[in-house]
Amino acid sequence: GSLPKWVVNKSSQFLAPKAMKKMYKACLKYPDWKQRHNPGLKPWLFPEQSTLPALALSELSIQHAASLENIDESSLSETKDDRGEASDEDSVN
Repeated sequence: GSLPKWVVNKSSQFLAPKAMKKMYKACLKYPDWKQRHNPGLKPWLFPEQSTLPALALSELSIQHAASLENIDESSLSETKDDRGEASDEDSVN
């Protein structure tokens, strides 16, 4: 689907920076945490360590982009109320 522009703008201003700060702090603590929790377990480097069940290639199917649902919203118009306080059209760059 499509998100309203005001949702993307607000989340870019508030949620994304907070999430990045939390992720940064967690990354700083990761080496110490990993030393205490299975330091040798690295299935992303050593696939033989993976505990996930193997998936047979015969069970997979290729889905082409042409077969995906295509929703055309080009004929819809946004009203000023739908856009919120600041939208891409209202901003001066």
